[in-house]
Amino acid sequence: MFTPGQLAFALLFLLAFIAVMVRMYRKDRAWHRAHYRGAGWVLVFFLLFIGILLILKYLLKP
Repeated sequence: MFTPGQLAFALLFLLAFIAVMVRMYRKDRAWHRAHYRGAGWVLVFFLLFIGILLILKYLLKP
């Protein structure tokens, strides 16, 4: 389906992309801690809300 050159390019691109993302995250870690403190609770409550909706969907299903 893909040529060996395309697969090599995709693999190298993926590795480079992941390396850049990890480097940028580590560089901005202190800034994120200062400005996004408590953001994890938003995710927790969002997932809890979705879970409650799913439970209600299956409990109230006729």
